Amino acid sequence: MIEKLTPMCPVPDPFPSVIQLAHGGGGRLMHQLLDRLVVPALRNRHLDSRHDAAVLAVGGIRIAFTTDSYVVRPAFFPGGDIGTLAVNGTVNDLAMSGARPAWLSAAFILEEGFPIESLRTVLDSMRAAARAAGAEIVTGDTKVVDHGKGDGIFVNTAGIGLVEHSLEIVPASVRAGDAVLLSGDIGRHGIAILAAREGLAFETEILSDTAPLDGPVAALLAAGVDVHCLRDLTRGGLASAAIEIAEAANVAIGLDERAIPVDAVVRGACEVLGLDPMYVANEGRFVAFVAECDGERALAALRAHPGATDGYSARLQRSEILNRKH
Repeated sequence: MIEKLTPMCPVPDPFPSVIQLAHGGGGRLMHQLLDRLVVPALRNRHLDSRHDAAVLAVGGIRIAFTTDSYVVRPAFFPGGDIGTLAVNGTVNDLAMSGARPAWLSAAFILEEGFPIESLRTVLDSMRAAARAAGAEIVTGDTKVVDHGKGDGIFVNTAGIGLVEHSLEIVPASVRAGDAVLLSGDIGRHGIAILAAREGLAFETEILSDTAPLDGPVAALLAAGVDVHCLRDLTRGGLASAAIEIAEAANVAIGLDERAIPVDAVVRGACEVLGLDPMYVANEGRFVAFVAECDGERALAALRAHPGATDGYSARLQRSEILNRKH
């Protein structure tokens, strides 16, 4: 007799009643949480821009304001640490609005038992990263939680930057026909963190790509490029960023995966681990959407930036937004 089959795995609730780890992962659940709960509860025109920072007018001056929290594990990884990551991440969120980073805050949640020497290293990293971006850490806060109630160290940073141009650099400014520029190879940070966390060893050590992006963005603006949108490729990677921007701008974005650079070791690690590098996090890469006529000039400006290396320049790629609306 054939009996009715009972599935062993229940169909996931499309909107869970409790917070899950995936709600912070940059994917569908996180965006569902934002779209259905956070944004409606706090709705205003600045949040509706769906960008990395809010651009505000204060006394005739335009400023960008952003905040972010860092709970990376381990706190120290190949190519950086949680302090470097926190400062660069906030600097980059400001840069994605075309702002010049100026002032940062730093707040720490420390777990009882966290080594003082490790905290000193994190602070040194933050000071160096802020100095490299031309910003100052001007205020902060420190809290300590019981042993076992944290994960060593969590860091929150907020930042204010000066917007010294008249462009509206937001997802809604993207237009069909825009050129899409990718600033370098993808997937390094996510794989570096995973390798450090799980004790994985590869043929060549993979270093996080964490780096400030204000310099390359400033080069684009100084060249007079008509920049429509900028987005750093953090949680969810390049693919998630493209999807978010396509939805906000109501366009279809075409990306040729063959033209997107992935380091051979990173690609090999992704194949072994069953990951798609298009969705792996980065902390020093961004995409720029610029007017089609400015595509080549934008590439030249990025390649001429003093901080560029041969690898950075060689890996700049160009693809097109499809010339049609949804």
